[in-house]
Amino acid sequence: MTIDAVIWDFGGVILSSPFEAFNIFEAERGLPRDFVRGVNSVNPDTNAWARYERNEIDLNGFDQAFLEESTRLGHAVRGAEIVALLEGELRPAMVEALQRCKARFKVACITNNVATESRRPPEAKAAVAAVMDIFHLVIESSKVGLRKPDPRIYQLACEQLGVDPARSVYLDDLGINLKPARALGMQTIKVIDPTVALAELEAIVGFPLG
Repeated sequence: MTIDAVIWDFGGVILSSPFEAFNIFEAERGLPRDFVRGVNSVNPDTNAWARYERNEIDLNGFDQAFLEESTRLGHAVRGAEIVALLEGELRPAMVEALQRCKARFKVACITNNVATESRRPPEAKAAVAAVMDIFHLVIESSKVGLRKPDPRIYQLACEQLGVDPARSVYLDDLGINLKPARALGMQTIKVIDPTVALAELEAIVGFPLG
């Protein structure tokens, strides 16, 4: 099958997963494992996290709303504490694969993110910005007012790239975000182990990525 575009999630794909940081935070605070993800899974389209990623509330609003939601579930956690955990580390092998894909295809990023300023040190911030500059297109939930898994955000990316979803590949670390992409006709890859995911992508594109 001919591919015209490779579309990537950012956190959990190009960056290491924030879920790892969540689990460390939970262990340090004596919280149940995956408690933070559990809070974010209740009313996933209208909860504090969803509204924050669509930029419908600011950091102060998210901080209080997440506190209220987590308290209802048995453990008081402030939203600002969770935002502080979102800074992942770049995965060099993924960046290399992205660069190689760009030489042959259109490449885009669809990321659910928040409008809060990054807390990375200047060197790390510059490195992330340099990777973002590799993409032909970046779709950010906090800027477009849509977030995955809303099918419209995938359609928007394909429209702006000028590609058919059926001639595209999409990588994400969350199955819930892959399902609508697959329904649009995209080939999808779930990124759990980056090495395995890159092998799957190599099989699709037909050339080495590392």
